[in-house]
Amino acid sequence: MLERIITALVLVAVVLSCIFATKSQYPMLVLMIIAAGAAGYEWFKLMPHESDSVNKLKAAGFGLLTAIFSGLALYFNDLALILWSASILTWLCSLYWVKNYPEYDGWYNVTLNIVGLVLISAAVTAIFEVWKSSPWWLMYLFLLVWGADSGAYFVGRKFGKRKLAPDVSPNKSIEGLIGGIITVAIVIVIVQSIYLHLTLSQHILFLVLSIVTVFSSVLGDLFESMIKRRAGIKDSGRILPGHGGVLDRIDSLLAAAPIFAAGMYVLKLIGVDL
Repeated sequence: MLERIITALVLVAVVLSCIFATKSQYPMLVLMIIAAGAAGYEWFKLMPHESDSVNKLKAAGFGLLTAIFSGLALYFNDLALILWSASILTWLCSLYWVKNYPEYDGWYNVTLNIVGLVLISAAVTAIFEVWKSSPWWLMYLFLLVWGADSGAYFVGRKFGKRKLAPDVSPNKSIEGLIGGIITVAIVIVIVQSIYLHLTLSQHILFLVLSIVTVFSSVLGDLFESMIKRRAGIKDSGRILPGHGGVLDRIDSLLAAAPIFAAGMYVLKLIGVDL
């Protein structure tokens, strides 16, 4: 437990420093590229391989490729928009994969390497774009994801009876999901009532975006759990003592970040000034 707490404190300190300590983009850029590389390395280890052992050199190469590709996407905004769109389409497909697992696992093939490259790059570029809009909007995104996860955990432990996706993640319950939604609803109401000055229709649009973001974060968590279960691996990695791997910590954000960033982009296009 002490190891887990220390790791969490170090992570929080590093992330908050990059978010708030300076207006320079470089600390956040470096953090995103490093996160992309580490996530890419772990993703490769979860993919189907010809032998039981994973070639660490190939995994490192894929991690480097993911970092480079993410860096290019961070530089070229048009590429980021394409990645968000591709990511959202992939998450829509994953609804079917999660719902029909383990009866259907045709998705588990070498093309998942490309899927991982897209999902990870889309997520880090989305996080960076939300941060550029405002560090506080990035904190709001984190609150949506963490609030849903924490609410689901505590409510699920106390009242959870009906399984949400028993073949994918047996510990998750429908009651926990409802608890997470209620927790996040409180956050949304506070933010909307105190910090946003919008018309009724704009409030509704922002509310819909926030709720969709929350549901997508749950899907991201389930999708990574499904891949780990199919690969026969408990944790995506060991880089974070007491917490597993980078993917274990950002699985919810893989889905939530591109959807939230794309939603904010669309809201601005239609004149909703956040």
